[in-house]
Amino acid sequence: MESICRRFRTDGEVISCVPYGNGHINETYLVTTNREQLYILQKLNGYVFRDLPGVMRNVIAVTDHIRRKITPPQQALTLIRTTDGLPYLSEDGNTVWRMYEFISGGITLEQAQTEEDFRHSAVAFGQFQNQLADFPAETLVETIPRFHDTPERYRQLRDAIDADAAGRGKTALPEIEGYLSREQEAGALIRLRDAGELPLRVTHNDTKLNNVMLDDVYHEPLCVLDLDTVMPGLVASDFGDAIRFGASTAAEDEQDLGKVQLSLPLFCAYTEGFLSQCGARLTDKEIETLPFGAKLMTLECGSRFLADYLNGDQYFRTKYPAHNLDRCRTQLRLAEDMERKWAEMNEIVRFCAESVHKGS
Repeated sequence: MESICRRFRTDGEVISCVPYGNGHINETYLVTTNREQLYILQKLNGYVFRDLPGVMRNVIAVTDHIRRKITPPQQALTLIRTTDGLPYLSEDGNTVWRMYEFISGGITLEQAQTEEDFRHSAVAFGQFQNQLADFPAETLVETIPRFHDTPERYRQLRDAIDADAAGRGKTALPEIEGYLSREQEAGALIRLRDAGELPLRVTHNDTKLNNVMLDDVYHEPLCVLDLDTVMPGLVASDFGDAIRFGASTAAEDEQDLGKVQLSLPLFCAYTEGFLSQCGARLTDKEIETLPFGAKLMTLECGSRFLADYLNGDQYFRTKYPAHNLDRCRTQLRLAEDMERKWAEMNEIVRFCAESVHKGS
């Protein structure tokens, strides 16, 4: 690993390179030198990302664009060039190593400790959307094709139901019925996009709290992390996935479904923070569809858990045989609670959007 490190232009001599963080996709290492600056070294996952050079072109284009707009520029991911002057290391096209400057004074959180933490993550992703509002989204590569194509996810679910490869279909009949009864909604955002009513934007596509670097004292946002899934998409998808993961009152695999609800205070905190930064850039239709994005991303994720359960747990890591079934149940219950709170969700979005317009 240290020999790989030495092929990058670090400030000082490399002393150590040790595993870092708890990510499940790329290999990540913390690099120390005999100087103060630390670095993050990563080996990209060529199984998940089939076009590694395309991933890196996206990352380079987006980070360069953001850095030109912010002060200080250190609050953006900064790639370290190789000793050959290249932005990443790749000798066979199938393996990519990259190095970033380590952002000091920051932390990441697995879950919000307060409503303000969640609001700060929303501010970060809202800033990200605002900074890239004038970036030509169509020039980016789809790093995971059809990633948030909900009709395609439902097609995959139907294939899994029909095949019943693991013989588990009879154990998931209520869940199958619950998801299929909502299939008609799956294509709503795609239809609006295709009709030209929703613009294509640069989207992050993994808007979890732990992908935001926060100041370690006040928890104010410093930088958005993990840009490998940045690609063309819809704002409602980014907003919705953040709500799905961060505004639920229970863990993604909670077995006691009575604990699973949408927290309206957390939903409000995120909506306020997000729209405060990018609301003026969004169209009325984009803002109107934000609640639907939350429900759709919840159904999409749950349908993937259910399909994987029926296929024999081939994609998501599981700790016990019914793990994916439990996951799909929490997502279905969360979507049901959103339906019960639909009027409140829409009212919160309208109120926050009006506040932005009044402020401007």
